[in-house]
Amino acid sequence: MHPNPAFRGTPRDANLEFARKRGFGTLCANAADGPILAHVPFLLSEDGAALELHLVRSNPLLKLLPGPVVMAVSGPDGYVSPDWYGVEDQVPTWNYVAVHLRGTLETRPAGELRDLLDRQSVLFEDRLAPKPPWTTAKMTPEILDRMMRTIIPCRMLVTAVDGTWKLNQNKDDAVRLAAADQIDESDLSIGATALADLMRRV
Repeated sequence: MHPNPAFRGTPRDANLEFARKRGFGTLCANAADGPILAHVPFLLSEDGAALELHLVRSNPLLKLLPGPVVMAVSGPDGYVSPDWYGVEDQVPTWNYVAVHLRGTLETRPAGELRDLLDRQSVLFEDRLAPKPPWTTAKMTPEILDRMMRTIIPCRMLVTAVDGTWKLNQNKDDAVRLAAADQIDESDLSIGATALADLMRRV
């Protein structure tokens, strides 16, 4: 997390809402020989107290559970050229949004897996409307059962939420907006338009 307080003022609820809508992050746990990472979709409860996900049985992270973890959720990001500010004596930087959720991750009973999968698919399929939603009911029961035997449901109890929204809030509005317009027109990063929109709204 960036130490500048200018980038750390986003309320907890806004950080949680960002993570909830994103629904995908990098899960990290410490092992004896170094960190282990897993890139996973997740569900975050409305109150932000619990995060649910599933891991494939062969994932070495499962051997560390129950234990402390961090879920790092990244948003749009991109390079900012000093020339884009329209003022002198600036340096290059990188703007981004990141939210870290810390807590303890544990495995859950296999009987909870089908409900978790159904709720995950509902969350993302709803965003594809008017497409008819996909559900696990569309699968052959034997194939679904075989698939579910390869994954394990997990739940993280969230104990801390940290967010960095580094969007040039430390600069004058005109300077920040000028850079946002240039980012919007550039093709330097995936999500450049989303990053520019965030910069305009801070």
